[in-house]
Order: sequence, then C-alpha cells, then structure tokens
Amino acid sequence: MHIPVFQKEVLKYLDPKPNENFIDCTIGHGGHVKNILEKTGPKGKVLGIDLDLEQIKICQSQLEAFKERIILVNSSYTNLKEIIEKNNFQPVHGILMDLGMSSWHLENSGRGFSFLKDEPLDMRYSARNYLTAREILNNWSQQEIERIIKEYSEEKFSRRISQKIVDSRKKEAIETTFDLVKIIHQALPLNYSKQKTHFATRTFQALRIVVNDELNNLKKVLPQIVEILEAGGRIAIISFHSLEDRIVKKFFREKGKEGIIKILTKKPITVSFQEININPRARSAKLRAAIKN
Repeated sequence: MHIPVFQKEVLKYLDPKPNENFIDCTIGHGGHVKNILEKTGPKGKVLGIDLDLEQIKICQSQLEAFKERIILVNSSYTNLKEIIEKNNFQPVHGILMDLGMSSWHLENSGRGFSFLKDEPLDMRYSARNYLTAREILNNWSQQEIERIIKEYSEEKFSRRISQKIVDSRKKEAIETTFDLVKIIHQALPLNYSKQKTHFATRTFQALRIVVNDELNNLKKVLPQIVEILEAGGRIAIISFHSLEDRIVKKFFREKGKEGIIKILTKKPITVSFQEININPRARSAKLRAAIKN
C-alpha cells in the first residue's frame, strides 16, 4: 500500500475548505485526495491527473465513495491547461503535486523500476512513451549514458558505470534489471557496495528521470499552475530529488519577486523521524508551498 508523505502538512498548506475545488496533478492511489475530499464537501470537487492508466484504475476503486465529486484523467500534467478547459474545471482553489514514485510502481508494476526485482528494463509510466531504459542502455553512446547518470543522479562513478554498460552490451544485450545491477556492481569499487544506500539506486533513478522526461515536464507545468489558480489559491509541491527541488525553489523565488505568489515555506519542509520510521521511502521528501496573490 502506498503511504502518501506529508499528509498533515499538505492539508495545512492547501487549507481545503467546504465547496472548494482542487487539482492533484499526480494522483496515484488518491491518498492525499481522500483527505482533501473529506474537507471540501458537500460540493467541492477534485480533478485528479495521472500519466499511468493503471494508477487511475486503482484510484477509481479507492475513491468510489467520492465518485460524484472526483474527475480522473489519464494524461500528462504538462497538459494541465488543456485538461482544465476540456473538463470545465473552474475555479481552482489549490493544486498539489507529489513527484514521488508510488510503492505500486516498485512492487507491482513489473516495469523495472526496482533493482530488487528481476524485470524487463522498461521504466515508463505510460506505454504511450516510446523511450525505455533498455533502449538507452543498449543504443545510446557511452558519453550520453555517462552524462545522464552524472547529471540526474550525481553518481561519482558515472564514467566507470557507463563504460561497463557499453563493454557488456557488446557481448549481449542488457535486458533485465538484474543484468544492469550486475554490471553496476562490477563497475564499482568493492567497498562501494557496502554503503547504506544501495549501489544501484542512483543509476536507476537517472534512467527513470530520463525515460519519463521528469525534469522538463516539471518546468512545463509550473507556469500553468500559477496561471490557472484563483487569487488566494494555494500550491503544494512534494519533491524527492535535489534537482526537482531546485527547479521548484527557483520558480517560486522568481514568481515571488514578480509579486505573483507569496512563498509559505521559507525553507522546504522535511520529513520527521516518526514519518521515516513508518515510511522509509519518504526520507528524501521535501515540501514547498505558496499562495497566489
């Protein structure tokens, strides 16, 4: 079961009230939305977006009790303005983005997100996306593979890993997650595999970000969020990666200087020890929030 992070904090900063409308750009299993719907009755609605059709189906069954007040859309949040117009969803009083990957993707999707399961190297949130991790590993140049591992995961052994990937694929194609884990292990110094964080974490993260174009998509949606919000509307964004957080921080700062928003979190909210104990995957999460002037 996916446990949404910052449940109390999201409610605090979005501050949902009766009959207000909210958007969850990454609805997943609907954990945050359930809390919002409980606060916005009797007429408040939620528009939930997810790129993954399977997530939409799961969310539908999880939120059956609120079906009259929820609209679910299988699309990319980069199409936010278009989705709002198509569904005539206005006014918008608050928007949530939880950029984390759900436990379902790691444990049940079968798409190669986890280095602990032997699965095909897919890593796509949507089958409509043509690019897979397998395509990158078997066909991209050593320089490009090194660049993405270094840039998107800050892996200090990116050159050694990328060179080992290219050497390995000359012998046979890299097909599964365990193929890749073995290659990464062989590329790294012996003591590196004994660190607290699994030695394959950074490479898997970099591949997932590139396959799903996550950072560019975030840059595309942020201006749309500010544009469609009502005056007094609130934004809450949860990131799990320093590059994501940097993008949100920079955007908030720019719009704050322009007088378009007021930042509610001078520093990002981080996860409490209690929450980490319940949900260890949430340890890197950061929450930033703002209100539109």
